Amino acid sequence: MKTILLIEDDTALRENTAELLALSDYRVITSPNGKIGITKAKGEKPDIIVCDIMMPEVDGYGVLEALAQDTNTSQIPFIFLSAKTEHKEIRKGMNMGADDYLTKPFDEDELINAIESRLAKAEILSSRLKEFSDIPQKEDEGGLRNLNELKNFFDDHGDIVTHKKGALIFKEGEHSNKIYLILKGVVKTHKMDESGKELITALYKADDFLGFTSFIDNTPYQESATAVEDSEFAGISKHDLKEILEKSKNISIELMELLSDNLSEIKEQLLQMAYSSVRKKTAQTILQFAQILNKKPKESIKISRNDLASVAGIATESLIRTLSNFKKDGLIEIEGRTIKILNLQKLQTIE
Repeated sequence: MKTILLIEDDTALRENTAELLALSDYRVITSPNGKIGITKAKGEKPDIIVCDIMMPEVDGYGVLEALAQDTNTSQIPFIFLSAKTEHKEIRKGMNMGADDYLTKPFDEDELINAIESRLAKAEILSSRLKEFSDIPQKEDEGGLRNLNELKNFFDDHGDIVTHKKGALIFKEGEHSNKIYLILKGVVKTHKMDESGKELITALYKADDFLGFTSFIDNTPYQESATAVEDSEFAGISKHDLKEILEKSKNISIELMELLSDNLSEIKEQLLQMAYSSVRKKTAQTILQFAQILNKKPKESIKISRNDLASVAGIATESLIRTLSNFKKDGLIEIEGRTIKILNLQKLQTIE
């Protein structure tokens, strides 16, 4: 049985979350503040830590910093909980070494999925590091240690580029020499099918990488990329990225895991496009855009009908008819180009 340390100063939330985790077959240790949490982490050595940010005594950042400095606790997966959703706050935690960041209020599945995925990732990385333990390291003292530090390197040393909403970032067939980190905004990648219809292949948000084709310079892009919102990027050359990866097996493995996760998400999207009903495709696409754009229920989602139809893999006319039916059923509200989710639970369960 895996052990979770839950550090949360809100008594009701701490007790409710602890009960939820216990019902999911975890051993749960709780702490009402950061100072006690540090002591319990060092004494109990839990398998994973879930920690609030805004707390008395020592805040969540202080907890993470203290545990990162101790070799006995520095490798424990760490998930932040916070009501703050600003990109700079998320990046601050991730740059300090946090593995994930959940915003309050969160639902049961969101929390359990985050914990399960981080525990699984920790086991995979641990086993792979053991497999490669005999491989000579080129890593030097000044090298980057993990994916969050790599993102920080992009932020600090990359070439900053901005694109207005609707601007083409790169075009299918153009030569690719840079990899980008999205600092702000949302980006869609897309291709044209044989009939000239646009197919959106993926959506990317702030803190995602963009532009991976291969590590060979001048390899043509296999798809185009367009800014869905006003966006900002930090780009570094493939040559510089290859040098970083050659010096750090940790970053290479984490990046491989990230790209594998991206492929899995794309496969899931393609399966949905192939086999789901029009109603389910439409509902899942609205939910996907809400997640990418970080929109809560009843917050406006401004997205073109063509983009929605392209991601869903259905004709624009079919999408518009389905949206009208959703509106009549009280699932969504439509005002011009904006959509508001009114009944999240029913939208999630549409078949």
